[in-house]
Amino acid sequence: MDVLLSAVLGELITRSINFIISKYSKPMPLDVKDCLRRLLLRAQVIIDEAMGRHITNQPMLLRLVMLSDAMHRGYYVLDAIRYQHHDEEDAKDQVVSRSSSLSIVNSVKHLCFSSRAALPLKELQETLDNLSSMIRDVNELVLYLASYPRLCSQPYSMHLQLANCMFGCQIEAQLVINFLLNTQPHGAEKLEVLPIVGPRYVGKSTLVANVCKDERVFGHFSNILFFRIHGFTDDEVATFREGCATKLQNHMSDSNKDGRLLVVVELDGDVSEEALNRLFSASRQYVPRGSKIILTSRFDNIVKFGTTKPLNLKHPSREAYWYFFKTLTFGSTDPEMHPRLTHLAMEIAKVQRSCFLDASIVARLLRDNFNGLFWSKVLAFFRCFIQQRVSRFGQHPFDLLGENRIAHIGRMAAPSEDVVIYHQHQRSSEEEVPKIRMDDVIYGSVKPHGKFEVLVWKSQIPPYYSHVYTCEIPAIKNTGAKRKRSMGRGM
Repeated sequence: MDVLLSAVLGELITRSINFIISKYSKPMPLDVKDCLRRLLLRAQVIIDEAMGRHITNQPMLLRLVMLSDAMHRGYYVLDAIRYQHHDEEDAKDQVVSRSSSLSIVNSVKHLCFSSRAALPLKELQETLDNLSSMIRDVNELVLYLASYPRLCSQPYSMHLQLANCMFGCQIEAQLVINFLLNTQPHGAEKLEVLPIVGPRYVGKSTLVANVCKDERVFGHFSNILFFRIHGFTDDEVATFREGCATKLQNHMSDSNKDGRLLVVVELDGDVSEEALNRLFSASRQYVPRGSKIILTSRFDNIVKFGTTKPLNLKHPSREAYWYFFKTLTFGSTDPEMHPRLTHLAMEIAKVQRSCFLDASIVARLLRDNFNGLFWSKVLAFFRCFIQQRVSRFGQHPFDLLGENRIAHIGRMAAPSEDVVIYHQHQRSSEEEVPKIRMDDVIYGSVKPHGKFEVLVWKSQIPPYYSHVYTCEIPAIKNTGAKRKRSMGRGM
């Protein structure tokens, strides 16, 4: 009996010790957050160091992109969990306003939030493990970074690139540079073409313009020519021919006397295959041997004309977009010092469609009105008008804008009114732009009559495009007055 009792007690003690060890050996939620925060800082240091260097190794660039994605995911999860209590407070307020029983509120709140309590820790741990694994994988990469030359230090320019679609495009930029600097075998007659395809406002033109500023590209070609083509009409053919013949932009270098050109053609709209054939026929006739062509378009019918693998640009992931949007919105202000505002900014970012242009517009608006009441109004406005437009038209209004189709956007100052956007276009730095800003129409009290043009965004880096919308605010039909008059005549 004593032996059996000793065995039972021993087993109980052993299990208790194992339980205590397992309980306290695992990191608590606070420890996981702290570890993740430190790893994110380490990842940020590696990425910032890499972005400041000329990296030509494509696998290394790919590893950096994967690390950057993991870092964005880490910041997103950390912020989502850090400000989760604001979601709970909002949900509690909504339940309180709709119920008169406090006991029901408490029970509902307990069911909703206690069931989700284990999820944040699991997600934190998975994110921590993933980022830790990524950093271990790039240990050798860090050692090789020192062998690559540094870029010129231009902090203001780098900030503008973050605000103008160059965010997260390091590998794409290097792929374009590699294509441009790759020299054909002696005597090769084939004209090399790189197609770049992507949705509207994803940063195709901005990527190419900034690549062309690279000193290696700048010195490799005698001339760099830019063309915007709508349908490649006879007039555009003549402009293209004259541009190539007269070498509008002369970048002659001492080491490059062969006159080769870099021709950048931005196709505005869906250009037919016949027009594309005319373009390449003119290119073969007027562009010197050794020259290269970059084609950019929203439509993938240009891919067949490429001589190399096309470059497909996409909108950023939800996590990367939040990182981008938060950086623009808060700037040098620490978001952790404003938890309520950070929560509202995160909710506003969720209802958008990961478009860089939208992020720039809304972030500027929030910066200029840095208070919780205004940000709450903006969030409520977004949620309300998006829900109404989706139920009315069957599609998200931001998706319609991305396709350059007619879209109906609400006005925060007058929720019953619509701003109908008929057309979107870009204007060069030499062209005049409207005085009215889109912000003032959507979020302010400016209300032009008839059809009008508004300035949506003006880029501060090449190619310095201004984004312009053609809009109208339709008059509201007073159906109530008509019904009253018809009833009066019938009496």
